[in-house]
Amino acid sequence: MFIRYPVLGNAIFLAIFLFGFLAFKAMKTTFFPEVQSHTIFVVASFPGASPEEIEEGITLKIEDGLKGVTGIERVTSVSKENSATITVELLEKYDANVLLQEVSNAVDQISSFPVGLEKIRIYKMEVTDFVVAYSIYGDVDLQVLKTYARRIERDLRNKEGISKITLSGFPEEEIEVSIREDALKSYGLTIDEISAAVSKANLRITGGTVKGVEEELLIRSDSQGYYAADLEDIVVRTTASGGLVRLKDVARVKDRWSEDPNRTYYDGKPSVTIDIDKTSDEDMFTIARKAAAFMEEFDGRHDDISISLLRDGSGIVRERANILTSNGLIGSVLVLLFLSFSLNPRMAFWVALSIPLSFAGMFMLGTFYGLTINVVSLLAMILVVGILVDDGIVIAESIYQQYEKGLKPFDAAVKGTMDVLPSVMAAVLTTIVFFTLFLSLEGGVRRAFQGNRVCCDCHAAYLSGGGYFHPARTYCPFQGTKGRS
Repeated sequence: MFIRYPVLGNAIFLAIFLFGFLAFKAMKTTFFPEVQSHTIFVVASFPGASPEEIEEGITLKIEDGLKGVTGIERVTSVSKENSATITVELLEKYDANVLLQEVSNAVDQISSFPVGLEKIRIYKMEVTDFVVAYSIYGDVDLQVLKTYARRIERDLRNKEGISKITLSGFPEEEIEVSIREDALKSYGLTIDEISAAVSKANLRITGGTVKGVEEELLIRSDSQGYYAADLEDIVVRTTASGGLVRLKDVARVKDRWSEDPNRTYYDGKPSVTIDIDKTSDEDMFTIARKAAAFMEEFDGRHDDISISLLRDGSGIVRERANILTSNGLIGSVLVLLFLSFSLNPRMAFWVALSIPLSFAGMFMLGTFYGLTINVVSLLAMILVVGILVDDGIVIAESIYQQYEKGLKPFDAAVKGTMDVLPSVMAAVLTTIVFFTLFLSLEGGVRRAFQGNRVCCDCHAAYLSGGGYFHPARTYCPFQGTKGRS
């Protein structure tokens, strides 16, 4: 039909190019294909309990309670000192939001948890993609590095399109209260009295409201301290003579880091790692570009610290995109040259033009199926470039052969195409059938192919293609290794 009505064919040709280009500009960039979350976490905290107590009193009970929930593929757990993490993997065909409520109901029905257990947290894993990681380091105190990192985190979050930022490389901050034994005896105090005084004074509570004729006032008491200096003046006891015994009179109060070995070093200097991830609504290249510009500008304004790039997930995607672009250009040039020498320049031009036309059609249709530019789709495009060139050459040569036999251009185009059409279709369908097998994978095998594996302890996504897990902890039991797998 397009041979008989070339104007219609040219119009459709231009429309595919136009809408394909617009679809490509609107397409998001990710590291792996976007998938729905099929993992639910149940996290329980029980301060002071041993791993054995956690296992017997919490983990086993939750696992037994989840046995009756339909749609669960597998339940794994980690019981450690003070806490337990239960990972619930769901079957593909079930809605994670519905099962989240069912898992929550199943856990709420358990009434035999030990006394002192904190509120159990149940949440669905958010599927994110790693984008880029930076390290800030220098010959300064770790507290200074943390302050800089918090400032960078705040400024980056204020930029449109960046929302997932994680800091690591420093332990949690604590306030240490070291009570002096001689002071206890001198004032006749006990440790329980001091503990009770600190607990009562270090509060932030609401005391109700006062309603007036024109306004309503909220009464609040905010005496919660976040640093050692905020707690030193807490009154522990009032003496008979009206004197005040303050916390600093009986104890040493100081800020300190917790006894957690979660520290990182870069070039032998203390460092803090800044990891930037993306959600399904954000673009990898946009985030990487904005983060790089901000980090360069921030580094130039501070002489006491340095900023270095650790890992760049967008670089891998960009590298494959460059391979695809170069292969497409080289293929088009070779087609133009060799077909011009052996066949006909006009025919060579249309064969070469079929390569970008095919990709434009793919981008146009891909938007309806949630296609993104990622390492998997780029690999598929790189493979397809060769197939497109081969098929185009085969069809063009068949048409030109019929033309040389004396057929008119119209008849040569029809007969030449129909002669090789079964062979070309068979080759294309063979490739489609082979790669369609991946769609039949289910459960963990499919998610592993798509690049989403989860650390059962720190809940970090492990990228099977990039060999990287989130360095929120220096040790990851999911891989049993430190830093990199």
